[in-house]
Amino acid sequence: MLDARRPRRVRSPSRRPRLLAYPGGVTSTRPASRAQSGAAAPRGQRPASGIATARGLGLGALALAALLVAAVLALLIALVLGGGAEAPLVADPGPVVRYGLPIAKLVMTLASAVAIGALLLALIALAPERLEYHRALDVAAAAAGVWTLAAVVTGFLTFLSVFLEPVSLDARFGSLLATFFGETEPGRAWLWTVVMAATVTVLCFAVRTPWVLALVGLLAAATLWPVAQQGHAGGTADHDAAVTAVYLHAVFAAIWVGGLATIVLLRRVLADRLPVVLARYSTLALIAFVVVSVSGLVSAQLRVGGLEGLATGYGAILIGKVVALVALGGFGAWYRARLIARVQREVAPRASFWAIVVAELVVMGVASGLATALARTPSPVPEVPVDQLADPTPAEILTGAPLPPPFEPWRVLTEWDLNLLWALLAGFGLFFYLAGVVRLHRRGDRWPVHRTILWTTGMLALVFVTSSGIAVYERYLFSVHMLGHMMLSMGIPVMLVLAAPVTLAARAIRVRKDGSWGPREWILAIVHSRWAGLVGHPIVASVIFAISLLVFYYSPLFSWAVSDHLGHQWMVLHFLLSGYFFVNALIGIDPAPYRPPYPVRLMILLATMAFHAFFGLSIITSSGLLLPEWFGAMGREWGDTPLADQVRGGEIAWSVGEIPTLALAILVAVMWSRDDSRETKRRDRQADRDGDAELEAYNRMLAGRAERAQRVERTSASGPTGGTSA
Repeated sequence: MLDARRPRRVRSPSRRPRLLAYPGGVTSTRPASRAQSGAAAPRGQRPASGIATARGLGLGALALAALLVAAVLALLIALVLGGGAEAPLVADPGPVVRYGLPIAKLVMTLASAVAIGALLLALIALAPERLEYHRALDVAAAAAGVWTLAAVVTGFLTFLSVFLEPVSLDARFGSLLATFFGETEPGRAWLWTVVMAATVTVLCFAVRTPWVLALVGLLAAATLWPVAQQGHAGGTADHDAAVTAVYLHAVFAAIWVGGLATIVLLRRVLADRLPVVLARYSTLALIAFVVVSVSGLVSAQLRVGGLEGLATGYGAILIGKVVALVALGGFGAWYRARLIARVQREVAPRASFWAIVVAELVVMGVASGLATALARTPSPVPEVPVDQLADPTPAEILTGAPLPPPFEPWRVLTEWDLNLLWALLAGFGLFFYLAGVVRLHRRGDRWPVHRTILWTTGMLALVFVTSSGIAVYERYLFSVHMLGHMMLSMGIPVMLVLAAPVTLAARAIRVRKDGSWGPREWILAIVHSRWAGLVGHPIVASVIFAISLLVFYYSPLFSWAVSDHLGHQWMVLHFLLSGYFFVNALIGIDPAPYRPPYPVRLMILLATMAFHAFFGLSIITSSGLLLPEWFGAMGREWGDTPLADQVRGGEIAWSVGEIPTLALAILVAVMWSRDDSRETKRRDRQADRDGDAELEAYNRMLAGRAERAQRVERTSASGPTGGTSA
């Protein structure tokens, strides 16, 4: 009789996580099941919205509404108290513009914060194979769209406040609008902001690859640069410092506010992964808190002056912002000390936890509103542009600042002009390097002391070159500029390369096992990328290092670097990176795509020394100034003439620049010798283990060849003779 029961189904083995490879050898695991809310999305598809996501919109909408309402209320109160929206005696654009402009800018600031925060959270804290990653990018895209629209409104209201024209549809109004956005500096700044924000919006919708999204994140951060140059950008003598402080303040405040807002919006999608993501965000928030505090302190010092400035309306708003910042710092400390651990212990976060998060967003909104009001409030320290000075000197016309005291070598140590960007980079670089060393020692691993000393010295040297008297006088003296160039491209990279930061990061930073890309994964992915393989190749690195001297100094890049603040920062970065890749290709300890044999390395160094000598001699023998409209027009009456100072700069390029090159040659020779010694010791140990089998095999080979040669010789000697017998 046939069995009528249903046939038994053979249960297949449970799926194991599949290893996914990313560029540069970084790997992650793809979850076997998509049943959880944070599970992987099907390949090639964008995850569909879930019921959990819809439920999470309630708290998310409430949190964003609380953030916006608190920000607008704080803005309006601060505008009234500080007088930032008072009607001027003449040329009043009207209350709609006076109040609408700061409100529109506030909405733009908050939207940009959510976009940047969501992008960074997706790149650093979330797994690309999970739904959370795609939801974060959806949040970034929506916020970037609001950012774009708010930038359009802000730019239009700025036009109305400048031209004082009633809105109309006639040709004259359109012509004025085109003139504003095409020919005036504020108009071009807002036009660039709109275009870049719109590009970020489109890319957030269209792109999901981490590599490309990293570039989108950089573009989003760069979009804040044109806005940073508006408002309180400092007076004639401190414009560059003020712009840098405002920009860093805006970027890291966006990371801080936007990251937390994104977590609230994704709370249902994150589910049981919330404690992990919250801990990662806490680290980002701590870094943002430090940068926001330091940049805010620099901005306050530039605009308030002394303590008497705190008694003004601007000072009162600033005090309120400081109180909000201290409160946010308290929230952050509470997170790291108690809340994260409590969330990890609970099955689901309590309502009290989310109430605390919403309260923090409210304080963030207050701080954002006060910051926007500060940009509209007259500061105690007057900001006088160069074109409004009664009798500006040539140096003030060119640089925006008066001439420094007459140059003496010891003034390099006494004159300082803090470059906040590079000071913060050096500070964080030193902190994280030392933290990595401490972590290795705590788990019983050793790290060479001399590498720590080299890294510390390199970071301090970077601050010295970018903020000391070298940074002060390089704008007026070509010789000082060349000294800074040689230190950035030849001196500091040697110390940084020998400190092996990539090796330390690979050993000290914890490996991510959830598929997300943490600092370790990003560092290794960049090191093993095709781009790093190309520019890190010894031939390419040496060509870039050498040819960039001619391209930089004999092209408009030189003028851009000395006359524009952004160009100057690019110059420092280029010199530093080109020198780092060149030195790492020759004597580096960190991974490199290819390192040539030691004789080839010495040949590359000799060619570099010859090129440096040629470059230095070309400057020494030049009969004209490289940048006469700058160095020749400063109007300084102290020091050498511009041409004589340029000759001294060429001598520095030839002599001082060869000292690190000679040190590199000595290091290559020492490494060559040590490599030969290690190879000899390796062969000796191998011979001890196998009884010198390699030598015995070699001797047997020689004996066999000799025996075959003898047989051939005997065969030739005893061969048949010619002729016949009678």
